Amino acid sequence: MTVKQLAETLGLEVLSMGDEPDREITGGYVGDLLSWVMGRAKSGDCWMTIMSNVNVAAVAELADVACVILAEGVEPDEPLAKKFDTIAAAVFRSPMGSHELAWRVHDAAGV
Repeated sequence: MTVKQLAETLGLEVLSMGDEPDREITGGYVGDLLSWVMGRAKSGDCWMTIMSNVNVAAVAELADVACVILAEGVEPDEPLAKKFDTIAAAVFRSPMGSHELAWRVHDAAGV
C-alpha cells in the first residue's frame, strides 16, 4: 500500500504529502523515544508517534521512513510544521491512539 492510499484508507489528516506519495509502506514502527526510533525504525516504515517537535523531522529523514503519523491528535510545534516541506516523508495526523493506529496500519497495509 502506498503512503497516499494509507492516508485515504484511514482518513488521516494530511499535514504534508512529502516527496513520494506513491512510496510503498514496507513496515510499521511505534515509538516516542527518538534515539530508540533512530536505531530501530526501518526504511519504508510508517512511524507512529506522539512526539511533535522539530526532532521528528530529523529522525524521519535519518530512518528514511515512508511516513509519520502524529497520533492522539497532537499538534506539531511551529518548527516541525516548517520542516514538512523539506523532508521526504509524508506527515499525517490522527485522533486515534498509537495502539489503534498500529492495528489499522497493519490491517490496511498488511505490514
